[in-house]
Amino acid sequence: MPQFDPTHFPSQIFWLVVVFTTLFLIMWKFVLPRITEVMEMREERIGADLKRAEEAKAEAEAVLADYEAALAKARAEAQDILRKASDDMAEEQAKRIEKANADIAAKLDEADQRIAEAREKALSHVREMAGEIAEATVERLAGSADRKAVDAALDSVAK
Repeated sequence: MPQFDPTHFPSQIFWLVVVFTTLFLIMWKFVLPRITEVMEMREERIGADLKRAEEAKAEAEAVLADYEAALAKARAEAQDILRKASDDMAEEQAKRIEKANADIAAKLDEADQRIAEAREKALSHVREMAGEIAEATVERLAGSADRKAVDAALDSVAK
């Protein structure tokens, strides 16, 4: 094998240095700057993406906070509406109860008046019946009775 022959070493070393230097210069001048540029672009893109992600996260948190505030406000409004409806219903119920109590009181007064009238009527009938019975009793016992005398006697007994 010729590459292992020591007589060929100087030419091989020469070509090794030339090829190595050429490849090194090509890599240093052309390839490495492009690789560095691509890596910097990727780094910038990743940084920009991270920044946008942080902004989106902050925006999402703000939207969530707004949503929770709106939800709390809606719950408070619902509680106010329920409380107002409950108060209105209680007020309406109190008015109905008051009206029913007034109606019942009016009916009781009317019933008391009818009872008083019925009592007066019954008492007048009792007085008339007592007068007739007393007159009939006096007629049986005495033979004749004066209606005015019987009424006067009944008036004195009633007082």
